Amino acid sequence: MGGVTSSIAAKFAFFPPTPPSYTVVADESCGGAPSIPEVPRRDDVEFLKLRTRRGNDIVAVHVTHPKATTTLLYSHGNAADLGQMYELFVELSLRLRVNLMGYDYSGYGRSTGKPTECNTYADLDAVYKCLKEQYGIKDEQIILYGQSVGSGPTVDLASRVPNMRGVVLHSPILSGLRVLYPVKRTYWFDIYKNIDKIGAINCPVLIIHGTADEVVDCSHGKQLWELCKVNYEPLWINGGGHCNLELYPEFIKHLKKFVLSLGKSKPPMGDSKTASLDSDNQNKSAVSNTSDTSQSDIPDLSRNSLDSRLDKSKKLSKPEKSRMSTDRVDRLRRKKGLIW
Repeated sequence: MGGVTSSIAAKFAFFPPTPPSYTVVADESCGGAPSIPEVPRRDDVEFLKLRTRRGNDIVAVHVTHPKATTTLLYSHGNAADLGQMYELFVELSLRLRVNLMGYDYSGYGRSTGKPTECNTYADLDAVYKCLKEQYGIKDEQIILYGQSVGSGPTVDLASRVPNMRGVVLHSPILSGLRVLYPVKRTYWFDIYKNIDKIGAINCPVLIIHGTADEVVDCSHGKQLWELCKVNYEPLWINGGGHCNLELYPEFIKHLKKFVLSLGKSKPPMGDSKTASLDSDNQNKSAVSNTSDTSQSDIPDLSRNSLDSRLDKSKKLSKPEKSRMSTDRVDRLRRKKGLIW
């Protein structure tokens, strides 16, 4: 019965880009290592193929920063793949001065298999295992990042591994069913039960959500924040939607502030329900302040950087859609309201 339920849920929950935005070829100049010809070649970027415990081969990308002491393990949102996320991954690595590992779920991009809840858990576990075994990364050096549907595998892994450095939840969901209906309890056939797992996360959690999100209501993020053991000052982006939060200047500023705070001493892990890292800001309903970090320590980026997109967005009365919000996604959203 569980397999049937998972298959039915997958038809409504997952919308991998079709066709995929990239191909994978063997780079003979690098000993046959995987390569994606559709994106610019960089010495600090490595592509990998990883086998999951469920037998699927998933595509991953590892971006290196020379001064990084932290690795951001990024689980992307729906209706996107690595080809579309590549530019953002490189920019986040530069901006935050972190190494970044991103991957495609089973059935997304050039990853084999089908997208299901159980497969996404196995996918993230495989990437996490690769970081530890191939790159020698410790749990205390990993920040898990889950966007939208990616909040599901992110919360699941963070709830099982006690010593992660931190967690970022970007437009997260309480659960799959709660995106559709305001149910008051968790049913056995629900998927991505973040509401029941987030209380088991022991590290600091940053939640970012747009107040005008029409796909996953901002109340999902706010309720998850209240359930965290160690909740960092949240960022409720006024007017932000579901697929465009990175266009707002406060997004990267607050994210950088969070990453820098994790380099300092950890807050006490007491028995209290919540313990904010920012003692001077305890108001749960307030919109978060922007970072106090000087802009001088942010590296210069290319003309296609976040800066250029942010400048463009300032000229518009309404922020433009990100590359993840395609015409196909908009049509599906109007028909099903399920792009999360």
